[in-house]
Amino acid sequence: MTRPLASGRPRRAALALIAAAALVLSGCSAATGGGTGGGTGAGTGGGEITVAGTYAIESLDPASPTGGSATGTQLASKAIFSRLVRPRPDGTLEGDLATAWKPDGSASQWTFTLRQGVKFSDGKPVTADDVVASFKRMLDLKSTNAANFAGYTMTASSPTEVVLKAPKPDAAVPYKLAIFYVLPGSLTGENPAFFQNPVGSGPFKVEKFDPSGTLVLVPNPGHYGGAPQVKRVTIRKMPELAARLTALRTGEVDLAWGIPDDQLAGLQRDSNLKVETVPSTAVFTMWFNSSAPALKDAKVRRALWQAVDFATIIKRLYPQTGTLADAPVSPVTLGYVPQEPVRYDPAAAKAALTDAKFDFSTKLRLQFANAEFRPFNQAIVSDLQKIGVQVDLLEKEQAVFTKDLLALNWDINFQQLSNPTFDAANTLGRLYPCAAKRNGYCNPELDKLLAAAGASSDTGERVKLYGEASKIIWQDAVGMFPMAVKYAYAWNHRVTGVTPDPNGLPDFAGVRVSSS
Repeated sequence: MTRPLASGRPRRAALALIAAAALVLSGCSAATGGGTGGGTGAGTGGGEITVAGTYAIESLDPASPTGGSATGTQLASKAIFSRLVRPRPDGTLEGDLATAWKPDGSASQWTFTLRQGVKFSDGKPVTADDVVASFKRMLDLKSTNAANFAGYTMTASSPTEVVLKAPKPDAAVPYKLAIFYVLPGSLTGENPAFFQNPVGSGPFKVEKFDPSGTLVLVPNPGHYGGAPQVKRVTIRKMPELAARLTALRTGEVDLAWGIPDDQLAGLQRDSNLKVETVPSTAVFTMWFNSSAPALKDAKVRRALWQAVDFATIIKRLYPQTGTLADAPVSPVTLGYVPQEPVRYDPAAAKAALTDAKFDFSTKLRLQFANAEFRPFNQAIVSDLQKIGVQVDLLEKEQAVFTKDLLALNWDINFQQLSNPTFDAANTLGRLYPCAAKRNGYCNPELDKLLAAAGASSDTGERVKLYGEASKIIWQDAVGMFPMAVKYAYAWNHRVTGVTPDPNGLPDFAGVRVSSS
């Protein structure tokens, strides 16, 4: 990732303002509100686009305990539903259903002023009670984001305000809410029938949903910012890279992203396409299961990390869209503090494993999902085999991968872990405490640092504490953190208004299609 400071400075300034006083934002942006043309009817700009989605959209429920945090679900949710706040591409926040938000003096209570006149796609008004009920449902379902709000309560203090109370000071509240979506308050529990044709207040409505491969969106004519200017968006699941790029070149699809480096030059030479890369919040993250007998010792985990020549693998596979990571979170995330690089030394790694009495007859299970990551993981397996470490490389369907991930049914787990909140509270603070039980690692000292970072209302102090926490995670090799990611997007020239997203979640509300 390049020029991280340019991305980080304005965001940290905004965070400081959040901690100090009210952050008041009203109106909607041209990129996300869909109101630039002032359209009030569906498809006033005409034209349709087809998008080649990398990941399956198996659920439209953003609060689902199993699939709510999935990339495909988040992509769909930001089109169909509204949030209190939403991040801009640079990581700063703007209002969606909220026009203003402010903390009390300790940042343990936050008041959100609601936009008036917003309606769901069925014509019913969006109320403070809907916001409160959606928050309660998220907690009741124990969705992924619910872990950010343990012990929190939300109430409607008036028809135009909701108040979120935290059990302790939490300066990251607005950023954590960037993945909280508001649904009709009558919805309770898991309701698959509702999510076949859900009611939301986002810029789009669902015309068709097939969990096996296709989501078709049409404009919501009652959206508060005006209807999007594109007539229809079809998101097709196309996990195979070759199929995505062929469809892009032939015009079968209009937009694709997650494009590997070896394909970028060819796309850039195509006069019908526009190609752009953007620094992302994503880091290739390879957790070790520290509860597995073979991996309990931090010396073993660190030696395995030392045995892989990540710099060479990245240079070969991701020369433009990857850089060697130097922290568990990306440089555009609040809480990023660089760590001492782990130096590749296979001889030292094998000696360290031998000294730690590592059983070289043990077969480690390395799991991943999505074929695009196969070459990267194959290269890792090859390097580990060079020092005598045996690895079973297990490529799994997304649903099986997620189930096994949560069950710790793996020894090494590969993820491209992004952070849609742009705040380390959502990654370090949520995934690494003992109570999270996400990777078999538990360290009370780390828990204290993460709790203190989450509670502090001082931005500089939060960064410092997350840096100390990162040092423990890094040195104890809770995982290997090989690569900071940039996302590459490509789209047909007839399509305008595309804003590449740092989380791989493009927004279609501002897209237009030319008549030519």
